[in-house]
Amino acid sequence: MRALVISGGGSKGAFAGGIAEYLMKTKGYEYDLFVGTSTGSLLIPFLANGQVDKIHDIYTSVNQRKIFSNNPFLVKHKKGQEYVSINHLNVIWQLLKGKRTFGESRNLLKTIKRNFSPEDFEKIHYRAKDVVVTVSNLTKNRTEYKSINDFSYEDFCEWIWISCNYIPFMSLAKKDGFEYADGGFGNVVPIREAIRRGATEVDAIILETENMDQQKVLGKNPFSLMVSLFAYLLDQIERHDITIGKLAAKNKNIKLNRYYTPTQLTENSLVFNKKMMKEWWEMGIEYGKKRNALLEAQ
Repeated sequence: MRALVISGGGSKGAFAGGIAEYLMKTKGYEYDLFVGTSTGSLLIPFLANGQVDKIHDIYTSVNQRKIFSNNPFLVKHKKGQEYVSINHLNVIWQLLKGKRTFGESRNLLKTIKRNFSPEDFEKIHYRAKDVVVTVSNLTKNRTEYKSINDFSYEDFCEWIWISCNYIPFMSLAKKDGFEYADGGFGNVVPIREAIRRGATEVDAIILETENMDQQKVLGKNPFSLMVSLFAYLLDQIERHDITIGKLAAKNKNIKLNRYYTPTQLTENSLVFNKKMMKEWWEMGIEYGKKRNALLEAQ
């Protein structure tokens, strides 16, 4: 059983989409199992249905308004450079309402339901594919994996959304009496989960460079410094997940094909720039071609 695993990475999901397009449309790979975290969870339902062109259109037309119902970021452009700062008014409004996060991402849930219909949901069942999204149960202090086969359409759309909620910048979700957040806080690259579910070959798209040793530009205020800190923590989780995944694959003699980003794509993956994401998608196609040729030659 072949599995496609896509890591978290926010707007960098466009790069993952390009790789997936190459693997599925050009190489003709068919997958029985799709496992994703955060942006990976957004991609995999469409990929499971073979809707590569549809998810391409979504990722190359998305903007901040389609994600945030209350955006904590301000994005400014100066001399060709993009600068991200705090939106003080929106953050203060959140605090005045007694919210525990700086921003809200209810618009993302609407975007998911607008593009992933009940018919699409049923089509995945008809195709006998398993789609699994990763979420972090903060109440129980554990990582959970939600299969499309276990939930209704409404519930599964919510699990996709919850998997993407990168707190404290996005919504803190409450479901079934528990509080949940982005699956990346527990497992950024769920390779081991794919193996646990029976995968015999895994294509893992990891939205970070392989060595992860680039010099980071730290934030110049407490808010942006927090963004940098969270990125650092998730990098450490990602290293751990990859190591565990490699060991699990080796122990069970599973073929593991890893696809990294060749360069650091962005400092803040919560900023959704349509022009850049379109470029990243095309980069993903080209990189997928080169990386796949290298893996096949081994």
